[in-house]
Amino acid sequence: MALGTMLKAPLLLLGLLTEGLAQLAIPASVPRGFWALPENLTVVEGASVELRCGVSTPGSAVQWAKDGLLLGPDPRIPGFPRYRLEGDPARGEFHLHIEACDLSDDAEYECQVGRSEMGPELVSPRVILSVLVPPKLLHLTPEAGTMVTWVAGQEYVVSCLSGDAKPAPDITILLNGQTISDISANMNEGSQQKLFTVEATARVTPQSSDNGQLLVCEASSPALEAPIKASFTVNVLFPPGHPVIEWPGLDEGHVRAGQSLELPCVAQGGNPLATLQWLKNGQPVSTAWGTEHTQAVARSVLVMTVRPEDHGARLSCEAHNSVSAGTQERSITLQVTFPPSAITILGSASQVENKNVTLSCISKSSRPRVLLRWWLGWRQLLPMEETIMDGLHGGYISMSNLTFLVRREDNGLTLTCEAFSEAFTKETFKKSLTLNIKYPAQKLWIEGAPEGQKLRAGTRVRLVCLAIGGNPEPSLTWYKDSRTVTESRLPQEPRRMQLGNVEKSGSTFSRELVLVTGPSDNQAKFTCKAGQLSASTQLAVQYRPEFLGEQVLVVTAVEQGEALLPVSVSANPAPEAFNWTFRGYRLSPAGGPRHRILSSGALHLWNVTRADDGLYQLHCQNSEGTAEALLRLDVHYAPTIRALQDPTEVNVGGSVDIVCTVDANPILPGMFSWERLGEDEEDQSLDDMEKISKGPTGRLRIHQAKLAQAGAYQCIVDNGVAPPARGLVRLVVRFAPQVEHPTPLTKVAAAGDSTSSATLHCRARGVPNIVFTWTKNGVPLDLQDPRYTEHTYHQGGVHSSLLTIANVSAAQDYALFTCTATNPLGSDQTNIQLVSISRPDPPSGLKAVSLTPHSVELEWKPGFDGGLPQRFCIRYEALGTPGFHYVDVLPPQATTFTLTGLQPSTRYKVWLLASNALGDSGLADKGTQLPITTPGLDQPSGEPEDQLPTEPPAGPSGLPLLPVLLGLGGLLLLSNVSCVGGVLWQRRLRRLAEGVSGKTEAESEDRVRNEYEESQWTGEQDTRSSTVSTTEAEPYYRSLRDFSPRLPPTQEEVSYSQGFTGEDEDMAFPGHLYDEVERTYPLSGAWGPLYDEVQMGPWDLRWPEDAYQDPRGIYDRVAGDLDTLEPDSLLFELRGHLV
Repeated sequence: MALGTMLKAPLLLLGLLTEGLAQLAIPASVPRGFWALPENLTVVEGASVELRCGVSTPGSAVQWAKDGLLLGPDPRIPGFPRYRLEGDPARGEFHLHIEACDLSDDAEYECQVGRSEMGPELVSPRVILSVLVPPKLLHLTPEAGTMVTWVAGQEYVVSCLSGDAKPAPDITILLNGQTISDISANMNEGSQQKLFTVEATARVTPQSSDNGQLLVCEASSPALEAPIKASFTVNVLFPPGHPVIEWPGLDEGHVRAGQSLELPCVAQGGNPLATLQWLKNGQPVSTAWGTEHTQAVARSVLVMTVRPEDHGARLSCEAHNSVSAGTQERSITLQVTFPPSAITILGSASQVENKNVTLSCISKSSRPRVLLRWWLGWRQLLPMEETIMDGLHGGYISMSNLTFLVRREDNGLTLTCEAFSEAFTKETFKKSLTLNIKYPAQKLWIEGAPEGQKLRAGTRVRLVCLAIGGNPEPSLTWYKDSRTVTESRLPQEPRRMQLGNVEKSGSTFSRELVLVTGPSDNQAKFTCKAGQLSASTQLAVQYRPEFLGEQVLVVTAVEQGEALLPVSVSANPAPEAFNWTFRGYRLSPAGGPRHRILSSGALHLWNVTRADDGLYQLHCQNSEGTAEALLRLDVHYAPTIRALQDPTEVNVGGSVDIVCTVDANPILPGMFSWERLGEDEEDQSLDDMEKISKGPTGRLRIHQAKLAQAGAYQCIVDNGVAPPARGLVRLVVRFAPQVEHPTPLTKVAAAGDSTSSATLHCRARGVPNIVFTWTKNGVPLDLQDPRYTEHTYHQGGVHSSLLTIANVSAAQDYALFTCTATNPLGSDQTNIQLVSISRPDPPSGLKAVSLTPHSVELEWKPGFDGGLPQRFCIRYEALGTPGFHYVDVLPPQATTFTLTGLQPSTRYKVWLLASNALGDSGLADKGTQLPITTPGLDQPSGEPEDQLPTEPPAGPSGLPLLPVLLGLGGLLLLSNVSCVGGVLWQRRLRRLAEGVSGKTEAESEDRVRNEYEESQWTGEQDTRSSTVSTTEAEPYYRSLRDFSPRLPPTQEEVSYSQGFTGEDEDMAFPGHLYDEVERTYPLSGAWGPLYDEVQMGPWDLRWPEDAYQDPRGIYDRVAGDLDTLEPDSLLFELRGHLV
């Protein structure tokens, strides 16, 4: 209605405009010249219309105007295919006919007559052609034709939009046939002029009664014969009604245990229909339900068997659907009646006669309570006490106590407890038991062989046990010495005992025991028991000697100890004699020097030897017979090594077994062990060797033998008998020669004035013995030349060759000598350069070992000393302070020195120079330069950061003015000192020349070292050279200790006497390692000890990398101090250098 009211005013105005104009009254007198005039018309879109125009003056030119636009006099009206002129022009008919009108035809029209001879120009009144456009469709939201789901009671908005129309349509919205009053409408311009659209909006609150109904939108218009409609179906969701439980019977909630209960639950209505579930005490028990859509009903049936524990249970039926605000519930509380599930009698039915017995009868929980009564046979007994207690599930427990005196006559009667109640009149609940009254047998005895009668072994004896009366029946159990008699025996044993069953004859019971007597039956006590009654008898059996199971058959003794061969024998009567036999000889019963037979028959031996090992036969007898046994005496003795191959030899890389065979008892699998003799723990490791033990032979298997494995090994055998046996064996690993050649070129310095001698040292290791050969500049040396003398020395695996060159000539002997060492496994060689005496080479590797605020510890490696003793001098300066400081190194041959007197936190430069009698190590290099910075007083002292050995500075640096002035003053001072120094220099040269010809080295050692040692390179053990000069015919030798590196030692150098005193008589100590080696030692006096101070490393066959920093860096040192010579006796080379 609201929408109609709002649209009424504009529609009325439009209707008046169109219909009023169309129905205007035409004047009675038509204007002159027209006999028919057009009228206002209204037409529906698509229909045809005709506007009339009659002209009184035929022949005039007539045309129509549309909104002022002349359409032309042509009847076909070009440009307007739907327009044409109708009528007879001769009669003045010029009607405008329009086919299929549309909105473009909605306009003002007039009929015009042109001027002519017949009359003047004429124009008809303007008329309006109104074209009505009906709405073609309605757009409904929610969409028309669908099923729209709403929830009852909630408000929803529905909109209905009409299509283009003229005039604007009237929209009405209906639900379930009822017009919705809460509606609003808006009219809007259409897609073209003169067209309108209307949007109506309604607010709808559906109810449950609207479920399944149509919501319709109607649009009505003058252009429509009937309203157009759009609709959708409303699906209204609403909650179901309250559930109803249909209880079977009138007494709701009352039920009996065991009853099958079926409870229907029904819920009416609801969209969707209700979901039902049953709960028991709040817990779901059934979620099955069904629906009947025709009746709009949901139904669920709970089926359950009632149990006592259901008493007081709350059964609930819940109904709800998807739109329920909460769960609707209907509940019933069960009241369950249940009888006692059982009756129990507490107490034993088995009793001893003439005692008061108390029994209790207890019923399980019941509702309501039950009463109890007692029956013995057909006689009712009165209880002493009755009690009612709360039971399970809301029930009650009844208890009745009965006390009565049992007699022997009550045995076998039935005692019954009965429960009854008015609620269970058709049911009986009772519990019964049969009394078992116990009473003992009246008499018990044994019939059989008279006690004390002597029986021989093997006699068959029958014993019978008899008893009278008793309940229960007596079991009659036989015992032999408190152990129950059974017939269990091993299958191979003969059947010695037969036990019968208990037999009954009236009130008498009997059980028979039949046995064949044996030694174990002697003095045995046989007892028959029946309850508390018992009877016994004892047998006396005579039998021959019999060794017991605990008889020892093997006796172990230790050599030089005692042995007891025991005897465990049983006999009746006792044995008359014990006789022992060993290896067919009977031992005297009266005893001997090393044995005696004890009264028990045991054999006692002392001072046992391994010859006593063997089987001993024992023979004993009595009046019934004899018995024999064999006993073995096992004599253990300490092991003794019988075979040990010494030495055992193998080539490097080969395999060998060190075999150790012993005589011992016992022979144990793990009695062999091996040790390697050496000072270092690493030398003693046997991890890379295989230990094998089989019987009396043990093996130490070595695979891929290495030099490091050569040495002394000890076989230790310990079988648990002291003392263990020990044996030494030497493993000799044969290897090719290894010559000591610390650098590719070794220098030896000597004066080339044909008055001096030089000794070249060549030392090598190898097994077997080595042969040395010498060449000079590649040409074999003729040792037949009297100027060449060679001495060869062998000690173990160390071999030495000393080549002495007499009357050294610079022209002939300053050459490259090659020493070659050869044995059957290979060869090796080294080169030695014989050179002239010269100034020392600069030292190398100067570095700071540790720093403190006031000192620095320096270390370096000496260079070639030029064949003369060299000294070292340290020059240093503090940066920023003019002047240098000089410090001589003491002792002169030291290679480490601590420079003191420094200032904390100061930068210094340090130089090291070497000098000998011929000059310093070079003015250009000025020694080796090292920059250092002393730590502050608050900084910790220690080793400096890692640094590379420094080299001489690249060039001179600028000097400040003050040091230059100081230097000039120093030169003046030095000019005075030089005079004094020249005199001292002449004296020094004299001593030098004399010392070359007359000094020998003082220190020596007793023998060549035999241990392997690590290569240790220190300043004094780096490179040196030896200078030999003498005017005597006999040459002498200087030690090479200061330059010779150490090679891995061979086992020949190891002293096998270390750690052993020779007091162990069982020690198998080997002799010399190599019998084939000539033990040639140098003569005492001029030659002195050979290589007495050469330090050899144990494993490292490679020279240290720093040994190759300067090829001039490894030389011999000069032999001893040199005394000064008179100027006219100086060597030619010395005189030449001083010119």
